[in-house]
Formats: sequence, structure tokens, C-alpha cells
Amino acid sequence: MSKFTRRTILKTGGAAAGTLLLPRFAVAQGDNRPSVTIAVQKVTNANVLDVLREQSNVGERVFFSSIWEGLISKNWRGNLEAVPGLATEWRRIDDQTVEVKLRQGVKFHNGDELTAEDVVFTFSRERMFGETEAKSRSTIQAFEKIPTPRPGKELPPDVPAVARRIWPDLVRVDAVDKYTVRFYNATPDVTIEGRLSRYGSDIMNRRAWDESASYLDWARKPVTTGPYRVVELKPDVSLTLEAHDEYWGGRPPLKRIRFLEVPEVASRINGLLSGEYQFACDIPPDQIAGIEKNAAFEVQGGTILNHRLTVFDKNHAQLANPLVRRAFTHAIDRQAIVDSLWAGRTRVPKGLQWEFYGDMFNADWSVPAYDPKLAQDLLKQANYKGDPIPYRLLNNYYTNQVATAQVLVEMWKSVGLNVQIETKENWSQIMERAPTRAVRDWSNSAAFNDPVSSLVAQHGPNGQQQQIGEWTNVELNKLSEFLETSTDRPARKKAFRRMLEIAEREDPAYTVLHQNATFTAKPKSIKWKASPAFAMDFRAGNFEA
Repeated sequence: MSKFTRRTILKTGGAAAGTLLLPRFAVAQGDNRPSVTIAVQKVTNANVLDVLREQSNVGERVFFSSIWEGLISKNWRGNLEAVPGLATEWRRIDDQTVEVKLRQGVKFHNGDELTAEDVVFTFSRERMFGETEAKSRSTIQAFEKIPTPRPGKELPPDVPAVARRIWPDLVRVDAVDKYTVRFYNATPDVTIEGRLSRYGSDIMNRRAWDESASYLDWARKPVTTGPYRVVELKPDVSLTLEAHDEYWGGRPPLKRIRFLEVPEVASRINGLLSGEYQFACDIPPDQIAGIEKNAAFEVQGGTILNHRLTVFDKNHAQLANPLVRRAFTHAIDRQAIVDSLWAGRTRVPKGLQWEFYGDMFNADWSVPAYDPKLAQDLLKQANYKGDPIPYRLLNNYYTNQVATAQVLVEMWKSVGLNVQIETKENWSQIMERAPTRAVRDWSNSAAFNDPVSSLVAQHGPNGQQQQIGEWTNVELNKLSEFLETSTDRPARKKAFRRMLEIAEREDPAYTVLHQNATFTAKPKSIKWKASPAFAMDFRAGNFEA
């Protein structure tokens, strides 16, 4: 019996020893490190492990910091500030060029050493950009249904679409020498370093790509540098990882990690308490007290750099008039949602921004006020006659998603909006362009400390909302380009504020509901610290059984 199993049996007071189960692969010959099973509501949405296809909250959980790593990393155990990752240092050559020095001796999962060749390939047309061009500023069409990869190495259409969302003006990356690369931008950009640290700029092994039979083969078992390598991805079931013992950051503390899809909250909690799972993710706040009544368990987590949104399709007949969308925003009592569904464990933020932005943060901004009378007046001005407005909904992809939707529908109903919930099975059905696409749920993260990482990235000209044809605004798109290319910080902040005015008040693309929070339950006997993010850190120093 492994050390982890003994200690858990001894310390987990509410779980009977006979029912405390670890995966059968917990003990390998000569390796007494523990293995864990983590119950999640979803492993990935696209059923691949490509950071450019799985730009999601659930993807962040399994990718970072276990599988994928970037040149510039985040301090997952601190405040997500930038720290050296696969690069040890970086410097500005000019407003359009950044030089990066690679960490030497880093080994990929296949034993290859990380060199400049791998970095250059990661940001190549073959892997990332396809036929798209830097500085084109035209909206690149993404998926309307998540595509099935073709037999060869052709990139699925959403890959270059996401790549240009992340790097709209990157021209090329050149190798200076074996451990030095330079990033060349078509325009000035004060955020190049931030883009290097964001989700999607992570480094892959070129040889593994070349040797893969198809894109799909590679995307289900990418070869990267993280502390754990992919053993098996079972679509819609599980993801199994094993320790990468040549990891540059130290020998991983776990032998194996299995992320297991357990969609129902009650099943995740019951499995945790019985010992079937060592971690249960996405715990609703109203379940925390019940779990912690058992002194052997605790729930960790809190607010993260992510906001929950309601998103609008302005092409829908009832939403074409911005007055109707404005009525939606003023009919929501956000604080009531925070108090009743989140037990006050999160907050109503100042729109789509975070204090994390530093001098770009608009401290005097606010979400639209809860004003039912104004909402009713706006609907009257719009001559809205009570026609039904569809609301596409997933079953608790987000914590408290269904309960929040039910509360929202009642709030909207009270001012005269006839919103009808349509439950869908997956994101393909949510995003599908059709006359019934009108209102849906979403979230938005700050990938780094500048508004181009959130407002521009998701709602700008190559944000997903415009790529799938839900919403566009000419002025906001021009301001997006200015925000991405200007080096004048006061002017950039002014432009950002004007973008908030457009997207949240004048021509609503979305409305912010509350800051998101994530909670993970585990036995107290496991010494592990939750990150202020969806990501779960299982590197040396952050896990002890």
C-alpha cells in the first residue's frame, strides 16, 4: 500500500477504509509516488489537447501547469504575475521586436532538448497561422461547429483563427542561435511579452509533429515540456498523465494523474467522500459547508481572473435594436445573484476589467445599474411586443449555470422580456448560427495584465464573438487596432474606456454578471494549494501526501 493510501485511510475520518479506492495504477514497480484521480465536470470541449483549439476554462485546468508551458510563465502559486518559464530572460530590441533566451537543458517528453528550432516551428504557418496574414485586420471565420480534423496535417479552421486572435500582427520568429529567438511584429506592440505568457503561446516539439500521422493523432497526444506527459485521452471520459521525470523544474511528486469526467456535482462530492476521487472540482458554494462538516475534508479556492457573462447575438430579430439588449443589462440584480447563489464568495466587478491591469484599470467604471423601470422604458422605446427570445443553455458547464439562468429569466420576465431557455448538449449547438441563436452564457479571462487580453481578444475583430458572426461594431474594431498598436498609455486607456462604453452600454455585446470563482474539494491530508485560476499545479513543492 502506498504512503498516500495509508495516510489517507488514517486521516480521512468520514471515509471507511474499505471504500477508499485509489486507481489500480497507483503503485508502479520501484516507484512509491502516489497517483490521484480528479473528478471534473468536463475534461476538454473539443476532445483534443491542442492549446489553440481548447481555449476554455476546462482546458486551462488540465493543461497548466501539467502539460503545456510557455516561454514566459505565470506564478500559479502567487498572483499570476509573469515569471521565467522556458525562457530565462527577454529584452526589447525595439517597439516591434523582442529577443528571448531559452532555458538550456529542457527536455521534451520524447527526450529531445528544447531548442530555438522548436520555438520557431511553434509559431510557424504550418503549426499556427496557416494562410492568414499579419496586420490584415479582417475577421477570420472560426468554427460554427467544432470541426473534425482532416486526415492529414491541415489545420482545423479554428486554429489559425485563434492564432491571429492571440498574435494579430506577428510576422515571424527567427532563431538567432540554438538558444535565442527573436519575435518580429508588423506593428508596435507594448503587449508582446504578455502575449508570450498567455494561453496558446505554449511550446511544442517539432519532431513529434513531423512524426504524427495526422493532426488528430498529434492533438490527442502532444509532446511538450511539462511535468506530466499524456498517456491517454479518452474523449468525453478521461485524461491520464504520467510523470515526466526529466522535467527541468524537478521530479514530479505524482506518479500519475487521471482527470475523470463526472458531470453531476453530487457524484463528484460522493466520490470524494468515499475515497474514489482525491479531488473534486467545480464545487458550488452552497455545497462547501456540507463537505467541510467532515473534519477530514476542506474546500480551497476563490475568485479568479475570469468574469461570467451573458452574451448577445445582435443578428437575432428581437436583439437587433440595442435598446432591447440594454434592457437585458438593466434588468439584472447582480448582487442578488452573488448573495443568493454564491454565498457572497465572489463580487460584482467594474465591468470587463480587473485591477490586475494596473494603470489601464478604470476604477470609476461600473456595470449597468439594476433599474427595472429603465429596462421597461427601453423596451417601450424599442417597441418590443413580447416575442420570444431564445436562451441557449448548457447543463452546469459553469458552476451554478442552470440556477443562474433560471434567476435571470425571472428577472428579465419581470420587466417584460420573454426569454425561453433552450437546453443544449455541447458548445457546437450553443454556437451554431441559426435564427434561434440570441442569448447565451460565456466567460472572459484576463490572460495577461492588459485589456487586449480580454475585451479585444474575445470581442474585438478576431475575438470569437465576431468570428462566429454574433456581433460587430465598426468603432470598437478601430479602437481595438489602436489599443493593440499604440505605445501611448494614456491614449490607450482612453480608447479602452470608450470600448467599454460601446460594448457594455451603447451597443451591448455582452453584460458582466459577476467575477467568477472556482472551488476544489480534497482531503486535508493532501498538502496542496489551489491557484487563483482554473489551473491545477501538481509540480514539485505544491503536493505532499
